[in-house]
Amino acid sequence: QVQLVESGGGLVQAGGSLRLSCAASGSVFSISVMGWYRQAPGKQRELVALMDNGGITSYGVSMKGRFTISRDNAKNRAYLQMNSLKLEDTAVYYCYAGGTLRDAWGQGTQVTVSS
Repeated sequence: QVQLVESGGGLVQAGGSLRLSCAASGSVFSISVMGWYRQAPGKQRELVALMDNGGITSYGVSMKGRFTISRDNAKNRAYLQMNSLKLEDTAVYYCYAGGTLRDAWGQGTQVTVSS
């Protein structure tokens, strides 16, 4: 199995930036894609960004141009740089890893954007 631990959430003013980190452990050899989802109160979980082992990325529509995903495969880490944050970016952000084993999810980290 793969275990994921996020860090880097917090409170930020609108227009500011935050960087999230996700550390993977366990059966990391099985991972083919890592990334981030988020869930706001009363809403469904939605895609933020994914990156496969080849560096191919995909982003949620509202994140394009503001968020950037990156990975350090040697350290089994994924990062999410979030710029120009908006009030509607407030959510719990979950790290995700998929591959040959069961999908793995982190415990989530709260991001709160204030006006």
